[in-house]
Amino acid sequence: MKLDQFDNHSFSRGRSVFIEGLWRLFEGVLINSWLPGSAWRVWLLRWFGAEIGRRVTIKPHVRIKFPWKLKIGDSTWIGESVWIDNLAEVTIGDNCCISQGVYLCTGNHRWDSDHFDLAVSPITIREQCWIGACSKVAPGVVCEPGSVLTMGSLAATHLEAWQVYSGFPATKVTQRVEKA
Repeated sequence: MKLDQFDNHSFSRGRSVFIEGLWRLFEGVLINSWLPGSAWRVWLLRWFGAEIGRRVTIKPHVRIKFPWKLKIGDSTWIGESVWIDNLAEVTIGDNCCISQGVYLCTGNHRWDSDHFDLAVSPITIREQCWIGACSKVAPGVVCEPGSVLTMGSLAATHLEAWQVYSGFPATKVTQRVEKA
């Protein structure tokens, strides 16, 4: 790699440097803090452009790179110390649980490029999914409705609907019973 030749100019951060700096200030002091409560976190994220549904719970110590690239459906929980590293859009459906310590990563670098080019791809977590504590979800992954990623697992590929995945990398281990 020739890191001195890295060029990130084609990447769009989605907002001005001023707005991003303002977000970093609010995120560092308030969102990623020990302060209890969720409603004010939801309000602040919406103020910075996140699309967030009703009855969403966001616990303390959450990190979100760009709120304007985040969509969360109704009745979803975001656990303590979740890191949403959303260089690309992250969409989380209704009635999902993103457990504590989860890392959602939408960006990586191309190992086959001398210039270490940035590669970003969105993450989609559809309705009724559960991403278990301390799990990781890689760029481009789609978690279909009702899929489960167990504690400490890595989703590097598509998760099928109503299936349970476990391991590093995660593989299908059982079927989940769909509830009406």
